Amino acid sequence: MTVSSESKNSLTQLAPLEAVLFDIDGTLCDSDPLHYYAFREMLKEIGFNGGVPITEEFFIETVAGKHNDDIALALFPGDLERGLKFVDDKEDMFRKLAKEQVKPLNGLDKVREWIESRGLKRAAVTNAPRANAELMISLLGLSDFFHAVIIGGECEHAKPHPDPYLKGLEALKASKDHSFVFEDSVSGIKAGVAAGMPVVGLATRNPEHLLMEAKPAFLIKDYADPKLWEALEELDKAGTKKV
Repeated sequence: MTVSSESKNSLTQLAPLEAVLFDIDGTLCDSDPLHYYAFREMLKEIGFNGGVPITEEFFIETVAGKHNDDIALALFPGDLERGLKFVDDKEDMFRKLAKEQVKPLNGLDKVREWIESRGLKRAAVTNAPRANAELMISLLGLSDFFHAVIIGGECEHAKPHPDPYLKGLEALKASKDHSFVFEDSVSGIKAGVAAGMPVVGLATRNPEHLLMEAKPAFLIKDYADPKLWEALEELDKAGTKKV
């Protein structure tokens, strides 16, 4: 499948490119199955939903890409304190699982090399707690890659609000007119778009029709997807012309 002219143009208009901003979970690595497993097992243990394990659909709708405060409220609407304690405990379990199982998304090394060879600025922007974000970045060997790590919970509003991405641009001293975002969740795509940047959506786990409703520039399967490289090649050409 070729990239539509609209998809290409949504990146070529950024030339010369200054910065690339990445989400972490589901974007740098396929970590959602670990989050799903931790939520499912721990909720089952406390008799949530009458002890019936949550479905993947429930996980996508209620949890994926959302900030922990919002997840706590959704799971324990009458008891935020209990909800916050639960999500903290769940993050402990997730970090233990991640140490054994996290792997980079297919093609991540190739896109990293492309970004580094062009001297672009880069930030990680996530709704995950800082302890998770730093662990994942370290496990993936990206601690020296990112110039900034922005945590949704440390901003005035987390994703889907634009604040985390705007803070990322500010930290990098980059313009939204010369930057784009990689994201895999509806809330993340909405945040990037609201911050005024094109978003390349990764269909890692979340249903494509839901991701498209959030208005990404286009969707890719992973970083090896020919659609991405065709768009980046066009962007390179546009940048060369403008120099």
